[in-house]
Amino acid sequence: MSSRRSRSRQSGVSRITDDQITDLVSKLQQLIPELRGRRSDKVSASKVLQETCNYIRSLHREVDDLSDRLSQLLASLDTDSDQAAIIRSLLM
Repeated sequence: MSSRRSRSRQSGVSRITDDQITDLVSKLQQLIPELRGRRSDKVSASKVLQETCNYIRSLHREVDDLSDRLSQLLASLDTDSDQAAIIRSLLM
């Protein structure tokens, strides 16, 4: 047993088990499009975490891009138009 785990058990701190980590990594793998179809025993936990980080970064870029596009669209519309009212209602 590692000294870190040993110390945490002695201090009464609840730690996550290896089985729980394996389960969480498997769940993460199912959420990542690049890894979803692969057998879990063929993908390392390190790869799952790396791909998860990449996926989150790509989602952030997509959100930023969509936000910019929405800002441009709203700037090009007459604020009193029916189109602007529809967009505002979708954002609420």
